[in-house]
Amino acid sequence: MRVWSVANQKGGVGKTTTTVALGCLLAAQGKRVLMLDLDPQGSLGSYFGHSPEAAANSSFDWFTPTGKLTDAQLEASIHGTDAPGLYLVPGTTALATLERNAVSQEGMGLAVSRALTRLWDRFDYVIIDSPPTLGVLLVNALAASEQVIVPVQTEFLAIKGVERMLNTLQMINRSRRQPLPYLLVPTLFDRRTQAGVSSFRHMRKTWPDHVWNSAIPVDTRLRDASSRGVTPLSLDPTSRGIQAYASLLKTLLKTSSELAPSAAGAVAHG
Repeated sequence: MRVWSVANQKGGVGKTTTTVALGCLLAAQGKRVLMLDLDPQGSLGSYFGHSPEAAANSSFDWFTPTGKLTDAQLEASIHGTDAPGLYLVPGTTALATLERNAVSQEGMGLAVSRALTRLWDRFDYVIIDSPPTLGVLLVNALAASEQVIVPVQTEFLAIKGVERMLNTLQMINRSRRQPLPYLLVPTLFDRRTQAGVSSFRHMRKTWPDHVWNSAIPVDTRLRDASSRGVTPLSLDPTSRGIQAYASLLKTLLKTSSELAPSAAGAVAHG
């Protein structure tokens, strides 16, 4: 199993779209893929018709006290989608209550890692849609992952927020056996605007070793897929957006193959 997190401590940069696009592309290659929604806003679950106000059968169940998550609860939290091989654990607004309980419950930071250990042979890839705030949910996502994808909207204010995410990664790395690789992915890119072009150039210049060499363009077909609750690949496999995500996936798979066998596994099983 490979575990990737899609994370940025800023909302509206394309985290959920990135999670769905990469997930459906992997599933189309015959992989067994689980998308895990850890955002209390529940955007990933909402994408596929699950209400974030419904706390039952969601990722919230994964945060039961250590040793109390039953096989039945774990199984019930996993939902199918219309795409063969693509599964979902939806999020819920109840996740927002976990911060208050995190201090009193030992081992809360590794709840996701422990749950994924029990699914190790069932899925080839897990993609975690992370919340935009630093707390127990984001810590869980990063602790379970072997690679982080950081979507960054190509506009000035979004780029200014990248430093917060990089500082968080440095903090997480102090408790890991090996550094957590990350890739900054320019999103919502419009090459017709000076702001978009200059922001893209600034990213390439500031973080040359960690920025993907291309960008995800503004594409209304990605928005159309979301509004219809279908994957962008099934709506329009020739769209500019899904073709860009296919190129991104090639880069991620190449990077993943160069990593030691699952850094996430070292964390989850250690």
